[in-house]
Amino acid sequence: MYASASTSRLRAARRLTKRALRQRERAFLAEGPQAVSEALATGAGIRDLFVTAQAQTRHDGLVAAAEAAGVEVQLVSGEVMSELAQTVTPQGLLAVCDFVDVPLSEVTRGRQAPRLVALLANVRDPGNAGTVLRTADAAGADAVIFADASVDPYNGKCVRASAGSLFHLPVVIGPRLPETVAELKRAGLRVLAADGRAGASLDAPQARKSLSAPTAWLFGNEAWGLPDDLLALADESVAVPIYGRAESLNLATAAAVCLYASAVSLRGNGA
Repeated sequence: MYASASTSRLRAARRLTKRALRQRERAFLAEGPQAVSEALATGAGIRDLFVTAQAQTRHDGLVAAAEAAGVEVQLVSGEVMSELAQTVTPQGLLAVCDFVDVPLSEVTRGRQAPRLVALLANVRDPGNAGTVLRTADAAGADAVIFADASVDPYNGKCVRASAGSLFHLPVVIGPRLPETVAELKRAGLRVLAADGRAGASLDAPQARKSLSAPTAWLFGNEAWGLPDDLLALADESVAVPIYGRAESLNLATAAAVCLYASAVSLRGNGA
């Protein structure tokens, strides 16, 4: 049987629900067996694992693996878990993890040149951002960059929406967009802005042909998209075609279409 969680450890974990305190501690909360499993599998630093008695029984192998890896396992009540997880139906496992983000230079000047990058500008909804991160991971992207005023990827909702992908690929947080775009271009990537108003369509032969080259996709805010000054930073703006009567696609769906279009072209080109 594991020891009940200490008051000091619980206080420290509760503080991580606030962005400013996450940044100060360089730690965040990852809730659910998928997130905990991926954190363990990728060697991410786990400081504490909080678990309810019911979840300890259901996920005994995962809890044992955490303990074998030297993680301090703390038993908590269902009420405490609900408070920490900030969900209506928590899954009973919650880890305190070290930050995993990397500097932009690690993406652009690493051993292997990046071929596909997702760049988020002023994306505010954590669910959307986490879904884009998960999609970028599935499409084989080399990194996801949260530029300027985008949501904190360590926000609990964003971590849950990423379904463990936060631990799978490099994540860059907070660089200014103009400098980031310039750095990506120096690294050999063509920057394409996803913009529903663009004259060029993603299904046009020329646009599809260009996707076989290394690409950074620039995605804007859910409500207002990319303003003209940010669009001007891109090499080209491309619209996802809409064949039916829908007014538009939401950010995460549009990102999935764009990233997979690039992934298919890159693989077809032998990348």
